Amino acid sequence: MTWRAVRTLREADVLACEDLQRTRKLLTHFAIPSPKLLVLNEGNERRRLGELLARVAGGQNVVIVSGAGMPGFSDPGYRVVKACAEAGVRVEVVPGPTAAVSALVVSGLASDRFVFEGFLPRAPGQRRRRIAALTDELRTLVIYESPHRLKATLNDLVEIWGDREAALVRELTKVHEEVLRASLTSLLDAASLRPARGELVLVIAGATPSSREVPSIELAQRATELMGAGVARGDALRQVAKEAGVARRDVFDALVREGSG
Repeated sequence: MTWRAVRTLREADVLACEDLQRTRKLLTHFAIPSPKLLVLNEGNERRRLGELLARVAGGQNVVIVSGAGMPGFSDPGYRVVKACAEAGVRVEVVPGPTAAVSALVVSGLASDRFVFEGFLPRAPGQRRRRIAALTDELRTLVIYESPHRLKATLNDLVEIWGDREAALVRELTKVHEEVLRASLTSLLDAASLRPARGELVLVIAGATPSSREVPSIELAQRATELMGAGVARGDALRQVAKEAGVARRDVFDALVREGSG
């Protein structure tokens, strides 16, 4: 917490907070008398807009507080800001930490250009379609994920994208903060051996032109060569995908296309 953020809380007439309990603990920690507290979350943000704008119009100082991270960045808040902008109401931002940017910085991957995807869809089919749509994205990708879906998501990433450099960052700024820098395949292996806990951020290298331009015939020839040497079909597909930096599905399609499947 910056001193500016503490001062902002002290000067608030109304706190629109994502988590009442956490906000009360925060106020207690800094010995700030509790102002009016309103719950503002993904489920009620639209319904709160009229009330919040009316309070501002009445001269009240309304402050949005997220449960963790920064309001508006994969947290409630952007609809309120949009409504204020449309109504001509001034909005001030009080910079605070956000896991996406912090994870990107500590990942060791390119940070000059990146894409933040937030949480991928929960439904397996929708998740895979979203991942497939991002296959050719050249910028570094930042994704939030929950512990119980991590293994499935990593498996989908490897199946669709092939192997890439990545970092799994968990429990940022907390006692058990951990950064695992490895390939997607290695992260998948680790997730299979030891279930992850806590708040997770995946940072993944974007696609590279070379990984998308491997001729189909070269993929098929290499896979055929391995299978001819006695390597099992599935293992051959995985090995060629890893060598070429493409998805296993691309190698399979190449075999079919070139008549070797």
